[in-house]
Amino acid sequence: MVHPIKRLIAPALAILSVGALAGSALVLPAAVAPVQAQAARTADRLSGYVAQDVMIPMRDGVRLHAQIWRPATSTAKLPIMMTRSPYGFTAERIDRALAKGGSYGELAQDGFIFVFQDIRGRFGSEGEFVNLRPARTAANGIDEATDTYDTIDWLVKNLPDNNGNVGTFGVSYGGWTAAVSAASGHPALKAISSQASPEDMFIGDDFHHNGAFRLDYAWSWVSALETDGRTMQRFDFGTDDAYDWYLRQTDLANLDRQKLGRSMPSWQNFVAHPTYDDFWKKGRTSHMMPARVAVPNLIVAGWWDQEDFYGPMQIYANQERGDDRNRNYLVVGPWNHGGWRGAGSSYGPFDLGAATGDWFRTAIELPWFRYWLKGQGKLDLPEAWVFQSGSNRWQRQSGWPAKNAVTRNLYLRAGGRLSFDPPERGEAADRFVSDPANPVPYRDRSNLKPFMRPGSNWSTWLADDQAPFARRKDVLFWQTEPLAQDVTIAGDIAAKLFASTSGTDADWVVKLLDVHPDDASQPAALRGRQRMIANDVFRGRFRTSYERPQPIAPGKVLPYSIDLHSASHVFKKGHRIAVQVQSSWFPLIDRNPQTFVPDILKARPADYKAQTHAVFHTPSYPSAISLDLVASAP
Repeated sequence: MVHPIKRLIAPALAILSVGALAGSALVLPAAVAPVQAQAARTADRLSGYVAQDVMIPMRDGVRLHAQIWRPATSTAKLPIMMTRSPYGFTAERIDRALAKGGSYGELAQDGFIFVFQDIRGRFGSEGEFVNLRPARTAANGIDEATDTYDTIDWLVKNLPDNNGNVGTFGVSYGGWTAAVSAASGHPALKAISSQASPEDMFIGDDFHHNGAFRLDYAWSWVSALETDGRTMQRFDFGTDDAYDWYLRQTDLANLDRQKLGRSMPSWQNFVAHPTYDDFWKKGRTSHMMPARVAVPNLIVAGWWDQEDFYGPMQIYANQERGDDRNRNYLVVGPWNHGGWRGAGSSYGPFDLGAATGDWFRTAIELPWFRYWLKGQGKLDLPEAWVFQSGSNRWQRQSGWPAKNAVTRNLYLRAGGRLSFDPPERGEAADRFVSDPANPVPYRDRSNLKPFMRPGSNWSTWLADDQAPFARRKDVLFWQTEPLAQDVTIAGDIAAKLFASTSGTDADWVVKLLDVHPDDASQPAALRGRQRMIANDVFRGRFRTSYERPQPIAPGKVLPYSIDLHSASHVFKKGHRIAVQVQSSWFPLIDRNPQTFVPDILKARPADYKAQTHAVFHTPSYPSAISLDLVASAP
């Protein structure tokens, strides 16, 4: 039975969805816990919505907490918009989000019933929390899809003012619960928007990239989320120098026991599953979704998502195989993680030409849900709305990658040259020493705080100037001559390296960059700046198999194919295209000992050794960046 709010959940940082409700980073107190409060009067609400607190029973008897928000003065039967998350919701934050100008303001002003639910074991909900709970294996089991089904069923039967139609949406973890809601099968579920959802936590999302462990993110997430199901406890590093703190940790396998006093489930899963085994494979999002797309899904991604860019792009690609009714849509904008919930007028120092987040919410998200949940308006959407950086133009595409793209190789050449012409005989390899005691930081040390630290600008680190790293001796750098005409990417990017190491393991980090002219033609903040366009890391031990890692033969030249995902970007005339290659990216990625050990998290200090790496560019070993290019627009 619906009753007035009895409990408001205290503030919590949506780690995986920074700014998901407010459009900006949220501040996490040193410790947060549930608090008691009286229901605010309608007149006190910025949004004009009133809220109710409910406990919704699931099929196994567990009750999940939800807040239900309705327009205070509406008498119409309205559709339900639901988001489910482990991060907690506060009445104050939701009210701001639903108010005019808030991150959900466009939807709220149009009139919907909003439901914000804590998933199992988190904040006000009963039961056990399981991170990214895998799909049930028994008919009488439970998972996020069954909890979604039971919640929808209860809502449509117990809210007399609903019209029988439900949409699910959310960012990051909330985007993941929205994605897997497609498997619920409830007839009232009419539309989904999975935004920045992870797809595969070993291959390309929050915790690993191509098997390489995302150290700072994983530790900060686990220590905040799994220490207490009813709170969000930010870990106290005791320093702002994340680089130095992580460098001093010599027993990563037991870091949870040492720093938190007990084992953390997810941390010990990282230790127990260092390869791409069934534990990781069962958690793939697309494999939890129906092979045939039945519920329309608006998938949203950001080109500079620092947490989950791989996820939405891969979910879109996988769902395309079963989209025989044209219900799988994609939007990719110039955003960081969840940046479309804010104004989106800039990213770091880059002016985006308009308030792209506001435009998305008004022109795409609102019409999407109005059409499917209210039967209003016309769905005038291409299959893919894609923002082209460099020109700051939105493009309507019939799919992604662009159908008219042609693949070209941009070759690494001797003398730091980058060219569409292949290498010639006699070009010597480029070599560097990679020392685990002095790993390449992923950003300038002066700006490298723990990502959850107050004052951290982690959310925009991909906007950092990459030029300082090119001056390091352990970073290789190639660039073209100034471009005589625009060069436009509209699709996939991959690095094809031929490389060797003196050790038995190595990481390969590749960055594709847009180098701005260093003259008065550019704003002062952009002169000579090296802008990140695409990037990723590959752990060498997995070069033939993610399931069965193997040592690298010292000194042997081996091929590495590294997926750099995709981009829609114009390298403008007068700019240069550049590539950086390195073998550490700390502490974004954990250090590779560079001597093969079965589990790097169990590596001993003596295992970490400096090694000499080489990248080859000869007719026999033509290292290159593969680009999907199209003719530039006039």
